[in-house]
Amino acid sequence: MKPITFIRVLRTLLVLYLGMMFSASSYAYSYAAAGKEPVIDGREAILMALSNNDFAAAKVAADDLQEEFVYLLKEHRVDLQTPMALALENKDAAGVEAVMDCAVIEEIIRRLDGAGKNLGDYQVAKVLVVKSKLFLDLLMPKMDEGQRQQATTAIQGVLNAIGNPGVFGVGQAPADPEVFKQQRELLIETISTLK
Repeated sequence: MKPITFIRVLRTLLVLYLGMMFSASSYAYSYAAAGKEPVIDGREAILMALSNNDFAAAKVAADDLQEEFVYLLKEHRVDLQTPMALALENKDAAGVEAVMDCAVIEEIIRRLDGAGKNLGDYQVAKVLVVKSKLFLDLLMPKMDEGQRQQATTAIQGVLNAIGNPGVFGVGQAPADPEVFKQQRELLIETISTLK
């Protein structure tokens, strides 16, 4: 094989390999960001109903979240059903929204807990951290500038702490459970002020 042809073949293979790597990493990210999230969808439906002062529609949307509320009560000992029912009964829009903010906070905590338990599996941990960021973005408008900066720094710290598998070992970084724990606590402390 001529040297020039060999170089072309090698270059073509390199381009194909890099294309597959970028495609795989973008697929992993889109997988993490995609998918149904009942709490996000339910929150949106509830807030839309509240903006129209339609408490009947808000109740229907809240009823669709019963499975999530039962899970949070059973697994995290957080009762959102009782305050939601009370706020809807009293037509208390601010109360309904506050319950949904609590649901979002609990979903962030749930995802971060899952990531912490899966630090040995980079893809699973990354998906869970990215999911928690989707929920965090819903709370950002309710934070002051200092809280937003602290939350942004903490979620980035959590993401960095899960490590990186690198490409063929290049750029590989192991997960750091201690940093993960510190950044998780910082984030939870920041968002808990919204409860």
